[in-house]
Amino acid sequence: MKILVVNCGSSSIKYQLINMENESLMAKGYLEKIGLPDSFLTHTVNGEKHKIEEVIKDHEEGIKLVLKQLTHPEYGVINSLDEIGAVGHRVVHGGEKFSSSVLINESVMNAMRECIPLAPLHNPAGIVGIEACQKVLPNVPMVGVFDTAFHQTLPPKAYIYAVPYEYYEKYGIRKYGFHGTSHRFVSKRVAEIMNKPIQNLKIITCHLGQGASLCAVDGGKSVDTSMGLTPLAGIPMGSRSGDIDPSIVTFLMKKENLTPDEMDNVLNKKSGKLGISGISFDDRDIEKAMDEGNERAKLAIDTFVYQTIGYIGKYAAQMNGIDVITFAGGVGENGIDVRKQICDSLSFLGVKIDEEKNNSRGKEIEISTFDSKVKVYVIPTNEELMIARDTMQIVNK
Repeated sequence: MKILVVNCGSSSIKYQLINMENESLMAKGYLEKIGLPDSFLTHTVNGEKHKIEEVIKDHEEGIKLVLKQLTHPEYGVINSLDEIGAVGHRVVHGGEKFSSSVLINESVMNAMRECIPLAPLHNPAGIVGIEACQKVLPNVPMVGVFDTAFHQTLPPKAYIYAVPYEYYEKYGIRKYGFHGTSHRFVSKRVAEIMNKPIQNLKIITCHLGQGASLCAVDGGKSVDTSMGLTPLAGIPMGSRSGDIDPSIVTFLMKKENLTPDEMDNVLNKKSGKLGISGISFDDRDIEKAMDEGNERAKLAIDTFVYQTIGYIGKYAAQMNGIDVITFAGGVGENGIDVRKQICDSLSFLGVKIDEEKNNSRGKEIEISTFDSKVKVYVIPTNEELMIARDTMQIVNK
């Protein structure tokens, strides 16, 4: 079965076509700036990139353009759209309504619409993308895979906030967590590599990228995670603040005369490593400035590392032990110095890393020493493959 994996943003479409017979990637691409006059698509087959500059007014046109590339006479990878057996959609927020991936029908769509207040930036784009695919591929089954689903195993003591309980009952105010598809993929993969049943492992997965979160996985189930009601909580990220004293919000709104939307923009777009460094949200730019002696750049990285260490220590205590730590995401997979700094501060847990093994970027590898009490791995995440696997399993049922 060939499965198309679609991830829609408000003005973008990311996609992959995967042949599930051998889980091979046939093609992938990224359509940017939908609705703008300079929209363009980068379509990649066998490492060769094809750039298509075309004005795309909406997601339906975008999906049509994507499918056109997949069947292109010169570099297409399928002869007919009939070869697409199913479409798997990444959906950011499923609230408490979904604890696993589901076949999409009208009741599922309505439930996703009900979750829009919890993810006003992400869920509308996901819904639009699904509707666009349904119009263009009306006879192809669609599956929704939710970022929040993996974390529905959190116990109440981990997800409830200490605000009046009525806000949970009225508005669903609680920790939901995100990056669930990545945390699920990585925790399963590391158990496979270690050749141990995941039910017997206590794992801390670190998805460290521009967006970043950690997850405590006990026996294959998420028992705590660093993101919260929204993807703003947890450790400092590229441009997101992470955890702060809530009173900072009201203090700044009064001092700077900010509206709620303006304050939200400050916390999501102007904070994190960008806010501290004043340079960039990208670690490569920050590390370059740090090497040139910029103290704020160093402070941005130090704060990120410090908070990450704190969450690992917290989860090790909450699970009463830890067997393995994994690193994924752009920073987790490529940040040699960041991984070293984090692991060096975890020697009290028995963590030891091999510096030669750690001198690696973007590949699957164990970086701990043979005598390390806690094993440490770099596992490049593959959310698209996880979505495709879920989609095939559900469609085959």
